[in-house]
Amino acid sequence: MGKIEQAPVWGEQRMGDLVADLRGRQERAREMGGPEGLRRHRESGRLPVRERVAMLVDEGTWFEIGALGLPELRTTKHVPGDAVVTGFGRLDGRRVGVIGIDSSVVAGTTAPTSMRKQGRLIELAQNAGLPLVLLCDADGGRIPDVMGWRFSALPLDFKTFVQPAEGQPPVPRAAAILGPSYGDSALHASTADFVVMTRSSSVALSGPSVVSAAIAEEVTDAELGGPEAALAVGNAHLAVETEADAIEAIAAFLSYLPANAALPAPIAPARAPARDPETLGELVPLGAKSGYDMMTVIEAIADAASILPWAPAWGPSLITALARLEGRPVGIVANQPIVGAGALDPHALRKEAAFVALCDTYNLPLVFLHDVPGLLIGTEAERGGILHAYEQLVARIATARVPKVGVVIRKAYGGGHFAMGGRPTHPHFQFAWPSAELGFMAPEAGVGTVYRRRLDEVERAQGLAAREALAAELVQQWTLESEPWEAAAHLSLDDVIEPAATREVLATAIEIAWGERCARVTGRWQA
Repeated sequence: MGKIEQAPVWGEQRMGDLVADLRGRQERAREMGGPEGLRRHRESGRLPVRERVAMLVDEGTWFEIGALGLPELRTTKHVPGDAVVTGFGRLDGRRVGVIGIDSSVVAGTTAPTSMRKQGRLIELAQNAGLPLVLLCDADGGRIPDVMGWRFSALPLDFKTFVQPAEGQPPVPRAAAILGPSYGDSALHASTADFVVMTRSSSVALSGPSVVSAAIAEEVTDAELGGPEAALAVGNAHLAVETEADAIEAIAAFLSYLPANAALPAPIAPARAPARDPETLGELVPLGAKSGYDMMTVIEAIADAASILPWAPAWGPSLITALARLEGRPVGIVANQPIVGAGALDPHALRKEAAFVALCDTYNLPLVFLHDVPGLLIGTEAERGGILHAYEQLVARIATARVPKVGVVIRKAYGGGHFAMGGRPTHPHFQFAWPSAELGFMAPEAGVGTVYRRRLDEVERAQGLAAREALAAELVQQWTLESEPWEAAAHLSLDDVIEPAATREVLATAIEIAWGERCARVTGRWQA
């Protein structure tokens, strides 16, 4: 038996010494901002980044990379991980990539090493087809690390940082805005499919100090990019009270989506709706001008406790929500009659286009619930770019490849009908309730527009009473033409259905539209 060789020695060091050194470095990497930095951070009402990560991922699943990263420009101040934590963990059993900005040290500012770490994590997650979770809390670029030529040399690759590489299936991105988030944190939010904010957070391209210095505008974080401002323009989709609520919202959002666009959306056990479908006929009043809350209709169609509103404060005359129907994830697009009568303005159209793209990308069927008086008209709408927003939306709906099923609940007029997935956008199925009205315009407005000269002549010749009698007769004729029966007779509708049958009809129609595909995994995302 040969002699056992002694462990190799390098100078005076043994492997045990090197391991001890490694462990010391790892411990320092986990210090974040140190006692003083963490104290200030907690006093601001925010949690340290590593506590955020621990709250997000399943216990015992964290796999960190880049922990020993340090700034390229180093001073006496220790900046663990260059102010960012990156790694992988499991969220409800599914692996995700995580980027967590550490604002307890140098305000979470961006420098080359931190940017390199973030890009590396994104590339690895994208290559593996894993969702990305972005925990945002940063005060923009770090000075002097990004001054002068260093800024243009930042390791930021827009071929992979903000989008998948060519030929790769997109992966879901979910961002939590947990403090003042400027610079690359704001960029993360702009790429995310879902952005949730805490009430005390903000998100903007540049922070108040930069705005003040650059254009002499004095503005607070909240005024610049707080939840009220961000939600109104679609920079964020949901606001919550606490960081724990934000983490829960991210978990809920990702539960509807596959890990990447090449996979089917995950199915959950079916649940009965929160409201009895038999009540649907009572929830919606007859008469096109009577208001009601469309959310009550959705609650009688979707599985109980499955409705997640998506950007409710952006274009609020339109509801966009993720939900489940017999356990299957769907995207619901519905007019909201209690907000602007449900008319679609430029904000609502842009929101819908973004939501349709989200659902089409990640294999979620689209359900359209129509009760729309039309597109908003007038100078405000035109200056808001309604024509361009409308054109982009209908093109996006028409090219969507997931099942598209519509139900006209009460009214569907003009371009608003097409913006809700009407026939020219190629829905797989189109149904209507007996209460439905379809046409170019509402009867009263249509008669007043089309027959204006005739009505004026009758009034001049016979008086106001004669004009009103003729107008009533014309409105009645227009209304009869707008009812769903002729549309069904000419197959413009696939059927007229009882309100109570809506859930069952939608579920069956979606199943038929999918056919044997079950999901759009037909090679589109194969490299």
